[in-house]
Amino acid sequence: QVQLQESGGGLVQTGGSLRLSCAASGRTFSGYALAWFRQAPGKEREFVAEVDWSGRNTYYADSVKGRFTISRDNAKNTMYLQMNSLKPEDTAVYSCAAAWGPELSYVPPGDFDSWGQGTQVTVSS
Repeated sequence: QVQLQESGGGLVQTGGSLRLSCAASGRTFSGYALAWFRQAPGKEREFVAEVDWSGRNTYYADSVKGRFTISRDNAKNTMYLQMNSLKPEDTAVYSCAAAWGPELSYVPPGDFDSWGQGTQVTVSS
């Protein structure tokens, strides 16, 4: 099973940018689909973005489409989330997740079963 660790969260003003990283352990990193989820206080955890095992296919929640970009570097066992034009409603704990899926172009959000501990992102108005 893959171990995941997020970094890069922090406090930013509305309209600002942050880049989150998710470092993974394990020699089979490239076989995993990866995703970002977030959970705001008092709300359910929600899907943010997904990238397939190859990095060629990406998917986004409507609320972040056009502002966030997910990517991965299989040589570095790391996934990224570039967040631009941040809004106060983006404030949440962001967690990365993994699901075994070599050769799959898409994994349903409910199938992700390995999780990092999360990193706090706070956007001030």
